[in-house]
Amino acid sequence: MRQIVRIASWIYAVTVYGFIFLPVIVLVLFSLQATSFPIPPFTGPSLRWYDAVLSDTRLTSALVNSLIVAILSSAAAVTLGFLSAWGFARFTLPSSALLRGLITLPLTVSYLIIGMGLLVLFNWAGLPKSLLAAGIGHVVINLPLCFAIIYSQMGDHQINIERAARDLGAPEWKVLLLITVPVMAPAIFASFFLSMTFSWDEFVI
Repeated sequence: MRQIVRIASWIYAVTVYGFIFLPVIVLVLFSLQATSFPIPPFTGPSLRWYDAVLSDTRLTSALVNSLIVAILSSAAAVTLGFLSAWGFARFTLPSSALLRGLITLPLTVSYLIIGMGLLVLFNWAGLPKSLLAAGIGHVVINLPLCFAIIYSQMGDHQINIERAARDLGAPEWKVLLLITVPVMAPAIFASFFLSMTFSWDEFVI
């Protein structure tokens, strides 16, 4: 019976992952197609379309700009989200629940509304439309996500480790950098790469 369950589990896992990744594999395969349309039969391999994209300076410039905005805005969102989560998890703040709700509020608002609001605010402040403005917008939408992920992983079990470090004479900044950050590394990396994914996909902002 156990063997049947194991086989069924493997079949289920292969089916699920195949359903998820097969379209991606097909897309990558037919990106090497030499013809104008990605249809069978496969006539590759050919780097014709990659050469066409990489030789177009407008596309490569847009690609570089997207990478810059995604990496820098994700790093800023993760840093601010981590510090916010650490502050709420380790200190008693007035109106803590209200403030946490305000931080996560952008998750419930349409990105179109956030984008229009940022445009109005930047016009009023005299900030021109630029990569900086786009990066700020991406921080605004990714910060609540990073905060929610990291805050959910800041459990009480970490407090004892941090307290032990303080008892051994470590200053607060060392506790934060050498204890809290390494312990929270999985949540931090997950937040960063998820933010990069959202930033890469977010055109409206």
